[in-house]
Amino acid sequence: MVFGQVVIGPPGSGKTTYCNGMSQFLKLIGRKVAVINLDPANDALPYECAVNIEDLIKLSDVMLEHSLGPNGGLVYCMDYLEKNIDWLESKLEPLLKDHYLLFDFPGQVELFFLHSNAKKVISKLIKKMNLRLTAVHLVDAHLCSDPGKYVSALLLSLSTMLHLELPHINVLSKIDLIESYGKLAFNLDFYTDVQDLSYLQYHLDQDPRSAKYSRYIPDKSLVDIGMANKLKMESLMCTKGTGLLSCKLLFY
Repeated sequence: MVFGQVVIGPPGSGKTTYCNGMSQFLKLIGRKVAVINLDPANDALPYECAVNIEDLIKLSDVMLEHSLGPNGGLVYCMDYLEKNIDWLESKLEPLLKDHYLLFDFPGQVELFFLHSNAKKVISKLIKKMNLRLTAVHLVDAHLCSDPGKYVSALLLSLSTMLHLELPHINVLSKIDLIESYGKLAFNLDFYTDVQDLSYLQYHLDQDPRSAKYSRYIPDKSLVDIGMANKLKMESLMCTKGTGLLSCKLLFY
């Protein structure tokens, strides 16, 4: 039985940086780790890559050959990977004996709450290779500075969790930069524990873009969010939240 993480999140949320930091952390505690890059648009990898989708298909080639934009090209690449899953399985086979797996996925969010190809790739790997995978969904900390964007991030996290049907952990990335975004309306625990969302209603009403939706905000949320700081890696602590596992990466 092999364990690993499916690292997902919007563009710029820090997925590749997270994979790099997590691989270093796992090596420090004596674990063998393999990072699998499944983002065909990611051509500047800071980590040593055990498997790279660019050996199978490149986004630039797809866009040129089929006259597609980056979003359409990524959908095509994921569909191509699903149809050529044997290639990925053959690359992973030598790693299954003693490695922990980190899958670095593209940042196009539609792949994980709307389209089925990425979900099918993950499901096939789980069934055929007996993998035990957890989705790690990164949320950029700057979204906490805007109530409307924060609620949108919660909805995206929940939609992704329901679509992928995997054990799911939400991680607030770039937490070391949060002070640069200005003073938050509430303390950080409010955003990570996703406490009573009705407190956000006043702040949502101040923005005409979100005011008309504020009355639909529920009191309680089904989402928990942990924190990640890339500056230092000294401890890893997992605590159980209300009905969900809230994994707090304390890299202070």
